[in-house]
Amino acid sequence: MSTSNTANTLNNTGLTPSPEVMAMIERLIAFQTVSRDSNLGLIEWTRDYLASLGVTSRLTYDASGKKANLFATLGEGPKPGLILSGHTDVVPVEGQAWDTDPFKATVKDGLLYGRGSADMKSYIATALALAPQFLAAGMDAPLHFALSYDEEVGCIGVQGLIKDLQELGLKPAGCIVGEPTSMQPIIAHKGTHRFRCCIRGREAHSSYTTMGVNSIEYAARIIVYIRQMADRFAQLETRDYGFTVPYTTMQTGVIHGGLASNIVPKDCKFEFEARTMPGIDVEHLYQEIQSFAAALLPEMQKVEPDAAIDFEWLASAPGLSMQESDAVVQLASALARNKPNGAVSYGTEAGLFQRAGIPTVVCGPGSIEQAHRPNEFVALEQVAQCEAFMLRLMDPEMQLQIRK
Repeated sequence: MSTSNTANTLNNTGLTPSPEVMAMIERLIAFQTVSRDSNLGLIEWTRDYLASLGVTSRLTYDASGKKANLFATLGEGPKPGLILSGHTDVVPVEGQAWDTDPFKATVKDGLLYGRGSADMKSYIATALALAPQFLAAGMDAPLHFALSYDEEVGCIGVQGLIKDLQELGLKPAGCIVGEPTSMQPIIAHKGTHRFRCCIRGREAHSSYTTMGVNSIEYAARIIVYIRQMADRFAQLETRDYGFTVPYTTMQTGVIHGGLASNIVPKDCKFEFEARTMPGIDVEHLYQEIQSFAAALLPEMQKVEPDAAIDFEWLASAPGLSMQESDAVVQLASALARNKPNGAVSYGTEAGLFQRAGIPTVVCGPGSIEQAHRPNEFVALEQVAQCEAFMLRLMDPEMQLQIRK
C-alpha cells in the first residue's frame, strides 16, 4: 500500500471501523474460547485464514493438545519485526446477567457488545482484518502475530510461545500487547502471582476439640499473616503514584473446608495472590509465608503426626517496567497519537515478553473497566482508533521506528 493510499484509508476511518474489521470481530466473538475450554476452533480458523493469504502459522500446543498458541510472520523484510500480541481466551459468562447473547456481536448506540469485545478480541480482529493490507504494503520490517491461550488463568500459554521463539532464535524489535487501555500506551504494570495452600489436620467430634486438629483455624492463622504482610506493604513500601494502588497488594480470594459445624475439620484449602510492584522479589514473599506455616506444624503434629501444610505456586507473570524514552514506547505513542499513560495495577503478558528481552508496551481498544463484566462492550470509536493505529504501521516513517 502506498503512503497516499494509507492516508486516504485513515481519513475514511473516521469514528467507524471498516466493514472488514467489524466482520472479523463478529467472527472471533462467536468462538466460545472460555479458558476452561479449547481454543482450537479460533486458532485453526485463523491458521487457515492466514494460509489463504500465503502466510504460514506456527502452532504450539498445551499438554492436552486441546489448546494452542499461534505465531505468524507477515512479510519477509530483512529487519527485526514488531509483534502484535493478544490472548484468545475469555472469562466465563455463567452467573452473569447479560442483555444480549454474549457470543454474538451486537451493536447498539455506538457500542459493540460481546464476551471478549474489550478483552481482547477487537484488537486481534483488527490485526487479522488488516493482514491483506500489511502484506500488500511490502514493509521491510515484518509484522508478527502472536495469539496465546490461558492468559486469563495465569498467562500460561504465552510462556510456551515465547520459549518457542527463543529456540528459533527470533529476536523481534518490540511487541505491542493489545489489552484494553483506551488506546493509551501503558509502560508499567504489576506482577501477578497466584498460590494455593492445603492444610491437613485431624477430624474429631466437636465436643472433643482437643482430640482434633482444626484445619480451618490453622488456615485462618496463615490468612491473617498474609493480611498482615499486605498491611506492611501498604504502610511501609515506597509509593509509586503512577499506579492506582501505589504499592504491592496481597489477598485471599478462595477458601474451602469443613463438613459440618459439629465436626472438627480435617481438610481446608485456600488460594491467595500477590500483585507486586516492579522490582519486588515474589520468591521472598512466598518463602516468608511458607516459613510462618512451617512454624505452626510442630503444634499440629503433637496431636496428629501426619498433619501437613502444603503450598502450590499456581501461576505467575512478572510486572512490566518500560521507560517513555524506549523505542517501542515512542513507536506506540506515535501510532496511537497519545502520550504514554503510565502504569496500571492489573497484569498482562507484556512482562513475560519483556523478561524474554523483547521491549514491550500495552495498548489496545476498550476499557479494562468493561472486561470480565456482564454486557462487556467496546466503543466503535475505540475500534476505529485501533484500526488507524495499525494502518499507520505501514507509514515509511513508522517503519523507520520499528527498525531502530
